[in-house]
Amino acid sequence: MDTVTLVCGTRPELIKLAPLVRLFGPRAIVVYTGQHYDRTMYDLIRRDVAEPGGFHEFALGGGRRGTQLGRAVRAVDDVLAAHPTSAVVVQGDTTSALAGALAANANEVPLVHVEAGLRSFDRAMPEEHNRVTIDHLADLCCAPTPLNRANLLAERVSEHRVEVTGNTVVEALVAAMPTAAAESAVLSAHGLHRDGYAVATVHRPENVDDPATLETVLGELAGLPLPVVLPLHPRTADRVARFGLGALLRRLHVLEPQGYPAFLALVSGAAVVVSDSGGIQEEVSVLKRPVVVVRRSTERPEIEGTFGTLVRPGPRVGVEVCRWLDDVAGHRARLAAIPSPYGTGSPSARIAAALERLVAVPALVG
Repeated sequence: MDTVTLVCGTRPELIKLAPLVRLFGPRAIVVYTGQHYDRTMYDLIRRDVAEPGGFHEFALGGGRRGTQLGRAVRAVDDVLAAHPTSAVVVQGDTTSALAGALAANANEVPLVHVEAGLRSFDRAMPEEHNRVTIDHLADLCCAPTPLNRANLLAERVSEHRVEVTGNTVVEALVAAMPTAAAESAVLSAHGLHRDGYAVATVHRPENVDDPATLETVLGELAGLPLPVVLPLHPRTADRVARFGLGALLRRLHVLEPQGYPAFLALVSGAAVVVSDSGGIQEEVSVLKRPVVVVRRSTERPEIEGTFGTLVRPGPRVGVEVCRWLDDVAGHRARLAAIPSPYGTGSPSARIAAALERLVAVPALVG
């Protein structure tokens, strides 16, 4: 028995697990729950992921979170019953990750948590409950940074279960990064000029599920003193239509969801990024761009004061964006000299080596 089962259900998970899928090759069995199921977004990412040894696809998005969790646990449980595996790997803090962890535990299969030890200390975030639970179930916690390791040890997670590996987003980004010519082509296709626009992404429930908050966020973006490119997440598009906020979108450069290389081209060329995404907070530290994080709290404090600024929805969004616009070239040069806190090289190789020590599963390196 030499397979490794990787469970995911969202775009960021699939991107971040892609280096491990590539590393394990035919030994990788992917279970994609379809937690955030949008055909366009999914297809754009799936085409850039190496073909695993097996792929089990579900469409379990929608519905109440508890119902979705139950359906996802059952789906993963069925796959594990039909396809015995040496280990289950989950990434991050989604409902799908928790489902994979619970199913692994129920089947007495070793569990590996990629991106372990992140903490916002904000119990209002459903993801905080998920990541804490997964970490305490996991046989191997792959912590991206020493701070994440310290969080785990403070919660009495045994030291032998924790490995500092870096974050796989580093190599996923490098593998997907377009050439300079390709980046220029993306910008040209949208009538954009390097350092002359902002990129924004908004999708978290705390920002889009309340009409007043979403109106505030979109209003702040529309009021910025430069063009704002907004790849529109399906959840956000639905809420905009439901709340009658379409007029605000007309003041923005709205795009359909982008493939990962095209999205990286847009972020790399931007003067500043405005986002509520967790993954973008990591990506800007590799691309050396600043981000204004529009959220109540963050589980990635490593970038605060260097690459990022945390703000709540409101006037401070515009204030912080303008601060990054006062000397775009200078900020770009300063950030270029700051190492990413999420590591370099191949975190996936370090994760695979730790997994091999845990369950003696050979990895395909190279």
